[in-house]
Amino acid sequence: MVAELESKVKAFDTDEWWARHGSVATPLKLQSRKITRPESSHFHNAYAGFPYAWQLTETVDDFLGRLPPATTEGSKAGPWIFICNPFIERRSKQEAQNQNVRGCEDEAPEEDETDLHRFIEGGMERLHLVTDFHGEMNKSTVSPAVRGRERNKAAADATRDILALAHALHVRTGKWMLFCDVHAVNEVWGIVAKATANNELGIAAKVATRSELDPRTERLICVYTTDFIDRSDVERVARKLKQLGLVKAYGKPLYYKPDAYTYLGIGSGNPWGFKASIYNTKELLGRT
Repeated sequence: MVAELESKVKAFDTDEWWARHGSVATPLKLQSRKITRPESSHFHNAYAGFPYAWQLTETVDDFLGRLPPATTEGSKAGPWIFICNPFIERRSKQEAQNQNVRGCEDEAPEEDETDLHRFIEGGMERLHLVTDFHGEMNKSTVSPAVRGRERNKAAADATRDILALAHALHVRTGKWMLFCDVHAVNEVWGIVAKATANNELGIAAKVATRSELDPRTERLICVYTTDFIDRSDVERVARKLKQLGLVKAYGKPLYYKPDAYTYLGIGSGNPWGFKASIYNTKELLGRT
């Protein structure tokens, strides 16, 4: 049985899977780096009309004053406050496919070519193979060392396949995750929001609102980038966060998680043995 499952894992080809389920057009590569400032009529806002997000009709300072995260109640606003990069065109939140994925409605704005449902279908199929493989390995008579090695290999292979599938289906966004004390969240969020609106960070950002049900004193801020495979852009955003004073040389590193993992429920301590993030600032930036 283990041999049969290993055969299925080796046979799982992301390109072939996609060929069986449809095709996608070649994407236009979004330029999230320095670009000429467009006319105001050409700005974009995936969160247009969404009351707990920045609107192009208000200044960023007015937005920050209207929705300070330290005191904005999640019971009224929902769990997040959002801001987009107005230089990057994305599918509107109202039209996004993730609005039909419970618990994932607030991930990054999608590309027009995003095929989220096919990704979730294929990604879950791949995770089921890992689950089955683990089950058979647990029943086998191999040594614990061999079992652990095979489980690690299964996780690494599945990670590669799932990220390749995500990229093929334009589920490419990911986020740097910053945790800050509630007493500093308005200031930190203000820095992130202004840099996002000025096209200095990624495609969007969000900050957690106040929750009476969550006793934690830290708030999460997510800074989204265009493409988790574009390491140079992911690193560029990390360096900008450090330049803004949000990454400390000897403090805790920031971690980067692809949205593909969020859509599949892959978090810390997951049963498949995946690392919950694919980058961190210590690895990308060192201690400099």
